[in-house]
Amino acid sequence: MPERITLYTAKICPFAQRAEIALHEAKAHFTPYQIDLQNKPEWYAPKVNPASKVPAIAYGGPDVPADEPSPHSIKLAESLVLVEFIADLYPHSGLHPSDAVKRAQARFFIEVVQSKFIPAWHSFVQGKSPVEDLYKAVEALQTLLPEDGFAVGKYSIADVALTPFLGRANVTLKEDLGGYPRGEGPRVLATLTAEDGPYPKFAKYHNALLARESFKATFDEAYITEKYKVRFANLRG
Repeated sequence: MPERITLYTAKICPFAQRAEIALHEAKAHFTPYQIDLQNKPEWYAPKVNPASKVPAIAYGGPDVPADEPSPHSIKLAESLVLVEFIADLYPHSGLHPSDAVKRAQARFFIEVVQSKFIPAWHSFVQGKSPVEDLYKAVEALQTLLPEDGFAVGKYSIADVALTPFLGRANVTLKEDLGGYPRGEGPRVLATLTAEDGPYPKFAKYHNALLARESFKATFDEAYITEKYKVRFANLRG
């Protein structure tokens, strides 16, 4: 039986939400602790994660308050490492495909998320690249998708890796926040989410991911919207 888990997280952070989604998919018992990324506790880096980033997990050890982490618990960090750890810890979750080929495909999908989609999204939202570059990244993901289901058929680590970024993209585009031309956000969102549009497989997949309970339970849209309005306020002249 898995030992006690304390998850150090932050609502604003898509990487932290990866770990939260995985834990919810696994129906794991865990203690979440919110870290203020603008005012991190002095104890966090020396006692939990020397990189001072979220997410991080304290695994096992004695039952202590989250803000008094024990040196006897094992500290783990980095979102994709934690997602795989949770998948291994809770094999009943199905997050790790049982088939070796499907596991390899899931990890390749994650590589495309990491190397193509996330950089293209960040560059577009900051007004540093045209929307065509974002569409190329979307096309790269769409070519990997099956006709039905999730990234490799059944829901897996591949889907966990992408979902938080789609959730934040939805907020940003819907609210027309960012450095791209004013008014472009809602148009791009409509293009990406129309199941009869130019990216039908991606749109169907996107909509299924954001309808999943593990995403909805770990995403505070009102909070993200408020924070993003401040973050992106000065990106347009």
